Amino acid sequence: MTATQQTIDLFDKYVIGNYTRLPRVIVKGQGCYFWDADGNKILDMFPGWGVSAIGHCHQRVVEALRKQAGQLIHMDNTFYCDPQGKLAGLLSTRAFGGKCFFCNSGAEANEAALKLARLHTPQKKYKFITAEGSFHGRTFATLTATAQPKYHKGIMPLLPGFIYVPFNDTQSLEAAMSDEVAAVMLEPIQGEGGINVADEKYLQHARHLCDENKALLIFDEVQTGIGRTGKWFAYQHSDVVPDIITMAKSLGGGTAIGAMMAKNEVAGSLTPGTHASTFGGNSLACAAAIAVIEAIDEENLLENAAEIGEYARQKLTELTGKHSVIKNVRGIGLMTGIQLSVNGADIVSKALEAGLRINCTNETVLRFMPPMIATKNQIAEAVEILDGVLTEMQK
Repeated sequence: MTATQQTIDLFDKYVIGNYTRLPRVIVKGQGCYFWDADGNKILDMFPGWGVSAIGHCHQRVVEALRKQAGQLIHMDNTFYCDPQGKLAGLLSTRAFGGKCFFCNSGAEANEAALKLARLHTPQKKYKFITAEGSFHGRTFATLTATAQPKYHKGIMPLLPGFIYVPFNDTQSLEAAMSDEVAAVMLEPIQGEGGINVADEKYLQHARHLCDENKALLIFDEVQTGIGRTGKWFAYQHSDVVPDIITMAKSLGGGTAIGAMMAKNEVAGSLTPGTHASTFGGNSLACAAAIAVIEAIDEENLLENAAEIGEYARQKLTELTGKHSVIKNVRGIGLMTGIQLSVNGADIVSKALEAGLRINCTNETVLRFMPPMIATKNQIAEAVEILDGVLTEMQK
């Protein structure tokens, strides 16, 4: 029996099967590549489901984890710890100057944001408006906020008070607004929904409606945040500043961490006893996140994300004239969606066999989200593999 099969057998026997797993055991990751137990090397253009945005096992992150692990891994939030305070400062100065609450995932960050909105607004404001095609997490509140019925099957009824409106539709947003709405929660770019970019006028109107109705504007930047779009946060591509932003995925460089940042006047409503996270802001995760931010700064990765992202869309757009299954290519920075006229599952599978990892979401959108360290040569290699797969499938 191979080592790969032994591991798969262990999973079959002891791990709950709530994931559809590919029959590969991944043993190593470095930069834009990972390797399986059989020695296959894969070019990763969707690293860690959007987590490893500065590549697998970035040396700065590895060194920060090693150093911090020898000093203090975890201490509860009864006390202060230097890494958490330093990280909060680094994030605040790169956003709108707010205050941070730390947790362990994007779902937890969004849960905290929803809870803070209820705490900060009058009791009669219990409703939330979210957009169709959104994805905000898997807890009951964030799953209810996720306006995609396929995720709701089998667990109805969901929480009351959530209103869904079409994405980028200002009239529907305005019609849904009332004095009972505590907050509007939007993704500046819908990731799971298919790399759908919010129109600036749509975001401006959302800001206006929230101000007019004394509701909060929450931007879910779990997938877009920490430099992926060529700016620290995707909202910075517009002139719209939210009251709360959430982040996770790229923040820890592969380490589990999430954060919610709120404007100072809003953050004050999260008083002692109203919310907490046992592992939130632990020294190990914060040290990794600090290393991620330092790497982005010192290696000019924001600029690289913008440049490489534009180059990737240019190369992918060239394929539209060659392959009729590609309808269009869209995105910002290193978030690119390839809209297909067919289901993309087989394309993803055959690409992996050919040495390229990409993702398909919403059935017909290929997600192409390279690490911020990717080079033009690696992008060209990825596009060449995808081109070959599409060519072979047309025969």
